[in-house]
Amino acid sequence: MLIYLPAALLLLLFCARVLGDRRRIGNAVLLGLVLVLALAAWLVELSRDHPALAKDVVVALTALLALGVVTLACCLLANGVVMVRKEGASPGNLLSLLSGMTLVCVLALLVTAAATEQHTLLVMAATAAALSSYIGFLFLCYLGYAFVYGRLYVPRKADYVVVLGSGLIGGATPPPLLRSRLDRGRKLYERLAARGAQPVLLVSGGQGPDEKVPESHAMADYLVEHGIPAGAIEREDRSTSTDENLRFSATLMEKARPHYRCVIVTSNYHAFRAAVSARRAGVRGHVVGAPTAAYFWPSATIREFVALSVLYRRTNLAVCLVLLLGGFLLWWLRPLS
Repeated sequence: MLIYLPAALLLLLFCARVLGDRRRIGNAVLLGLVLVLALAAWLVELSRDHPALAKDVVVALTALLALGVVTLACCLLANGVVMVRKEGASPGNLLSLLSGMTLVCVLALLVTAAATEQHTLLVMAATAAALSSYIGFLFLCYLGYAFVYGRLYVPRKADYVVVLGSGLIGGATPPPLLRSRLDRGRKLYERLAARGAQPVLLVSGGQGPDEKVPESHAMADYLVEHGIPAGAIEREDRSTSTDENLRFSATLMEKARPHYRCVIVTSNYHAFRAAVSARRAGVRGHVVGAPTAAYFWPSATIREFVALSVLYRRTNLAVCLVLLLGGFLLWWLRPLS
C-alpha cells in the first residue's frame, strides 16, 4: 500500500488547498497529479501480481488514448467549421479549428517518423509528443477541476450578486449569452432574498465603441423587465474586460460594505478563469456559471485555457523550453554516439 502514499499525500494537500481557497489554478494541477500517480501505482501493483493482465491493460489504455486523440481532433475540426459558420472567423472562434489542425499535424508527424525511422524525424516527433502531452495534461487538469469547481456549493449568504457583461447586440440589447447570465443572477438574487437577505444585484459592464449604452445599463433594464426592483440593482459602467469588471465591482462593494461577500455570475465556460481572476484581484466571492450553447463551448473553453496559460506564461514557457532543449540534445548527441 505504500506505493499509493505519494497520491494519498497529494490528495490531502489538494483537499487542504480547496478548503483554504478553491479558486487556485494549482488545485487543478494537484488533482491531475493525484489521478496520474494513483493510476501509475495501480498499474505497478497490478504488474507485480498479474503481469499478463497489466500488459493487456497498458495496451488497452494506449489504444484508448490514441483513439481519444484522433476523435478529439475530428471533433475539434468539425466544431471549428460550425463556429466559423455561426460566429464568423475571428481569432477566438478559430481556436477549435486550429487546435484540431495542430493535433492532426502532430499525429501525421508521429506516423511518418515511425514509418521512416529517420533520426531527425523521430526526435522531432518525440519532442512534439512531449510538448503535446504537457499541454494536454494541463488542459485535462483544467477541464477536470473546472467541472469540480462548477459543482461546489454556492454560499447561502451574500451581500452582492455580481453579473459580468459580455457585449450587446445592436449596441443596446443583451444577446442570449448575456441573458443567460442575467437569468442565473436573477434566480440567485431571488433565492437569497427568499431567505431574508437583502442582496444587491451589481451588473458590470462599460460602453464599447460600437455600443449605444453601457452594458450595465442594458443589463439593468433587462432585470427590471423581469421583475427585479430597480432599487436592488447597482451599475458598474466603466469596465471593458473581466479584470476590470472584477476590480471596479470590488471597489464599489468595498466602499458600500467593507466586509461584503458576493457571488459572481458568468458563463459556465468562463467560471473557473473568472474565479482565478477574482482571487488575484482580492474579490471576496465565488463564481457560478450560466448555461452556454453547446456549439460555442469547445472554442470558448480553449480560449479560457489559453488565457490562463498566458497568465502563468513564465512557468509554462520554462517547461516548454526544457522539453525543446531535451529534444535538441537528443538530436545533437546522436552523431556523437
